[in-house]
Amino acid sequence: MHPSYAPENLETTIPKREEVYTAAQDGSILQSVAVRCDAGHNLIVQLDGLTGLMPREECALGIDTGQTREIAILSRVGKPVCFHVQRIEGNTAYLSRRTAQQEALHALLTERRPGDILPVRVTHLEPFGAFVDVGCGIVSLIGIENLSVSRIFHPSDRVSVGQLLRAVISGMDEETGRISLTHRELLGTWEQNAAQFTAGETVCGIVRSVEDYGVFIELTPNLSGLAEQRFPVSPGETVSCYIKSILPERMKIKLNLIDRIGHIPTVPPPLSYYIDSGHLAFWQYSPECCTTRLIRTQFDPVDE
Repeated sequence: MHPSYAPENLETTIPKREEVYTAAQDGSILQSVAVRCDAGHNLIVQLDGLTGLMPREECALGIDTGQTREIAILSRVGKPVCFHVQRIEGNTAYLSRRTAQQEALHALLTERRPGDILPVRVTHLEPFGAFVDVGCGIVSLIGIENLSVSRIFHPSDRVSVGQLLRAVISGMDEETGRISLTHRELLGTWEQNAAQFTAGETVCGIVRSVEDYGVFIELTPNLSGLAEQRFPVSPGETVSCYIKSILPERMKIKLNLIDRIGHIPTVPPPLSYYIDSGHLAFWQYSPECCTTRLIRTQFDPVDE
């Protein structure tokens, strides 16, 4: 895909006057910050030496048909917007985010396929998942179950608004323009994550759930172990734990709780990607020797 179709960037710079004139001629996509929304819901965009005017119907895909709500315009104030420069009249440059998004979406649907890895930026969080910008402000969803293998209570346990991530296309619908994404496949297999640890070590982890039969403790976003509850702990709490055994054939790590650290992180732990570009034909989390269950994602079609 063309590099212009990147997610809208919070650190965007103001386009120079000559860049705006060039973009009006060659159709390139620029970004700048929307500084105001007037009473007619037109966006005023910051430009160098020009007034950037983005008419209401040009502010986002679907505004003109009613498929996109007005809040999509109002919420852009103070944030970056991508755009085509439609024309320049006097000191006013007329801009269109809608056509930039149309172009980016067409490129996604025609040049990409399931299994391709994209850069995305988190736009907002809901209990059921993280909404991300896949390019030029086009939003897609990574469901909470696809953020990591280790289960979390809320997407804010894993990612934060504004964060740049990598994601894998899991499905595409050209008719609706919908693109489905997943994220956990980039955070490593069970074996890759387990290789960071050795039986007999004492390490830190995050309590993710407390059950009648034990406490699930996250060691990495894609690796958790189970410990007996020796003392009260709560989800989100950091603890130290002793690694009793690592069992690839059962895909299990047995832990002993040692102590409460007493620190509940206010920001998600940093993410480490085992792959962050290119294409995945398939991904298998489970070790080959595991006889209990198979966790696998197939992206490319399997020949019958």
